[in-house]
Amino acid sequence: MLIREDDLGVLAIGQPSHAWLSGQLARAWGNPRFGAVEPLEEVCLAAEQHDVGWDARDLAPLLDHDSGRPCSFMQMPLEIHLGLFTDGPRRMLSQSRYAALLVSLHGWRLYDRRDLDGSAPEAAAAIRRFLDGQRTFQAQRLRELRADPATEPWSRDEVVERNSMLIWTWDYLSLALCLGWDTATARAVPTAEGHVDLELRRASAAGTWQLDPWPFRCTRLEVRCEGRRLTERFEDEPELRAALEHARWETLELRLEPV
Repeated sequence: MLIREDDLGVLAIGQPSHAWLSGQLARAWGNPRFGAVEPLEEVCLAAEQHDVGWDARDLAPLLDHDSGRPCSFMQMPLEIHLGLFTDGPRRMLSQSRYAALLVSLHGWRLYDRRDLDGSAPEAAAAIRRFLDGQRTFQAQRLRELRADPATEPWSRDEVVERNSMLIWTWDYLSLALCLGWDTATARAVPTAEGHVDLELRRASAAGTWQLDPWPFRCTRLEVRCEGRRLTERFEDEPELRAALEHARWETLELRLEPV
């Protein structure tokens, strides 16, 4: 769950709704400088579903006792976090092998960046088991995809890496927008001929951000996600979950424009 703070309290945005916003970015992506998204349907599906493992957890969130609000995705206990990122790719197999591969790579990429030498031994061991399991999952998917003439062209290493980095980029931009960051820099974003850093910054108009360089086919882009409004602080999880069940829904509408 993402916790967006404002003057009214917090807007609790489910991870799958944040991923839905990532999918909206994916479907609008691409121009002569940034190239096309291929295969479009599979990559957009992966973008929209990259947090599919979180859906049930976000309906019954844990409580952050320090804030009295739901735990954000950054506060989840490691064993739960790893379990959600293990479950997600398996669930995606019921829809698309290629999307499952990309969802697995996304979770793997998150944890491959960790400094395991600086982590507690038990945590480092759990992360290494997760990374090994995802590598095995990915290798199996690649064997299947490369054996299928319909999917073989998309399963070459350079194509998979490009699409994995695109999902990483959309995820980061969606997080920045959902959480209302003033600025953010997406590093090493794939383009048609290489990579570029993408700068996101809040514009003067309410609910509007600018992107430089501009990566979309359209000249302006509107995206949205949904969350539930919480104005109180809670003492225990049953109280939190009951309040969330009856909380007012809000649609967060955001606009992107070029510099």
